Amino acid sequence: MATPAADVSAGAESLLPLVERPARYVDGEWGARHRPEASYRTALLYPDTYELGMANQALAILYDRLNAIDGVAAERVFVPWKDMAAEMRASSTPLFTLESMQPVRDCALVGVTLPYELTYTNVLEALDLAGIPLRSADRAEADPLVVGGGPCAFDPEPMAPFFDAILVGEGEEAVVEIVAAHRAAIEARANREETLRRLAGVPGVYVPSLYAEAPDGGMRPLGGGPAVVEKRVLRDLGAFRPPTCPVVPFMDVVHDRATIEILRGCARGCRFCQAGMVYRPVRERRADDIVRDSLAALACGGYEEVSLTSLSSSDHSLIEDVVRRLSRRLEGTDVTVSLPSLRVDAFGLTLARLLKGKRPGLTLAPEAGTQRLRDVINKNVTGEDLLGAVRAAFEAGWRRVKLYFMIGLPTETDEDVAGIGRLVGEVLAAAREATPADQRGSVRVGVSVSTFVPKAHTPFQWDAQLTLPEVLRRQKILRDAMPRKGVELSWHDASASFLEGALARGDRKVADVIERTWRSGAVFDAWTEEFSLDRWLAAFEEEGVDPVVLAGPRDAKAPLPWSHISSGVSPAFLKLERERAERAVATPDCTFEECTGCGVCPSLGVENAIAGGSRG
Repeated sequence: MATPAADVSAGAESLLPLVERPARYVDGEWGARHRPEASYRTALLYPDTYELGMANQALAILYDRLNAIDGVAAERVFVPWKDMAAEMRASSTPLFTLESMQPVRDCALVGVTLPYELTYTNVLEALDLAGIPLRSADRAEADPLVVGGGPCAFDPEPMAPFFDAILVGEGEEAVVEIVAAHRAAIEARANREETLRRLAGVPGVYVPSLYAEAPDGGMRPLGGGPAVVEKRVLRDLGAFRPPTCPVVPFMDVVHDRATIEILRGCARGCRFCQAGMVYRPVRERRADDIVRDSLAALACGGYEEVSLTSLSSSDHSLIEDVVRRLSRRLEGTDVTVSLPSLRVDAFGLTLARLLKGKRPGLTLAPEAGTQRLRDVINKNVTGEDLLGAVRAAFEAGWRRVKLYFMIGLPTETDEDVAGIGRLVGEVLAAAREATPADQRGSVRVGVSVSTFVPKAHTPFQWDAQLTLPEVLRRQKILRDAMPRKGVELSWHDASASFLEGALARGDRKVADVIERTWRSGAVFDAWTEEFSLDRWLAAFEEEGVDPVVLAGPRDAKAPLPWSHISSGVSPAFLKLERERAERAVATPDCTFEECTGCGVCPSLGVENAIAGGSRG
């Protein structure tokens, strides 16, 4: 029996004095949409806390798109922290949406973002709190459709049994078609099985129940779904305005600022980078639109910073023009313009001087410490590029730079690891040299080092991940090579990276491991203080799945668990890139030079869209 929203509201309100950060669970923020008249209700679930989910741009975009449809309401849902979850279970209060405090299980559709492998148990936690059966096969006609999407959809199999459907690719157009197909099925009184077959007819939608594991290790269609599901791609990024009046949170959230996406996709071709492969082609927004939407978002939300976001914001062909125009319009205010993702070879003195604000720390990602390894991963930047960007920033007033590196990249040697320390020393020296003598004491270099995780649909998808003991050994080499003063060194937890690698290339058998781990108490594994590798290893052993094998090398001639999912980049191109990596041969960026033959444009009927006409 459905729980009336009024009862949920009263029950939830009584719990608020018992938990920390009660603002996570209340509605009424500026910009929240309330559509009580809607006959079709969707719950948009981000599988983490409110303060992380509210910073997610995809969630804001889908919220905006769905609420623009006649008769449709989209409402937000986040995973309650452990204290609230315990109180909800004790009081039999079901998981509810923020806007109307509607029980999630009473919505027609639950849309779940899959941003990161270590949030997988959070999805099960949310479904359980909502009273929705965890597995698609166990759901009844009255249960909502559970539809996933996001970065992890490119290897959907570890989470496939928990979803009725999964969208592969971009959602602006696809979510409208999914909702239309579901509403039509409801109107036709189609049963659940027929409804799922209708959803499988929406381009980009993968329905796991229509596929089974094949003897060769891949997936085979059982009938009703395509042999290969091709990702959805938005051809014209300017066709839809980004949300310019999004929900303004009551509490501090991660990245608490106005955000405007200025381009999508990246053709730089870093061979470790899944996003750079699966979000092709490059599509830039027009400069006029970026300036208009940035000013609108600032006016609506009252923020003191606007962030121009993308995979590589300084690559936009008109970025200097955009920043110059925004700086001029914001002159005399305390509003900051920031570029959170910068290429070291695209950040010069002009851009450094144009960026307005208090000169926060600059973030750059050279990734590897030696030129040989940067050539292997196709980073296409040199040490001098990095030093030039640092000099430009510190001459313009910056006093802190943060550098991102990886260890464990294919072909890496101890010399490459030690090279990170030497390069950091050169950066520190260049920063101090570009800083007035009386200010050099404030110069700081932050160094963050992650462990390479091979991901699906990249040239390194066949490569092995480092074992835990080897990661620890290389971290010691790194620590010993690092300058002793002026540098703040941190690295990602090796255990969490190992688990991420096992889940990132898993097959459908891994679903049993995920469920068993959740039942043993795992939730919020992406939070360091909540993570337990031992709990996961016990579940792997009990289910007879070897995580070391999952993180190990793959046969380049055999089907992969995600071979039925296409990002548009051809497997032949990925194999060619892997061969080039072994020879440390670079591949150019097709937005600067000729087509590299990755296959995205002809296979998906798209092409790069450069606002300035050319990047060359």
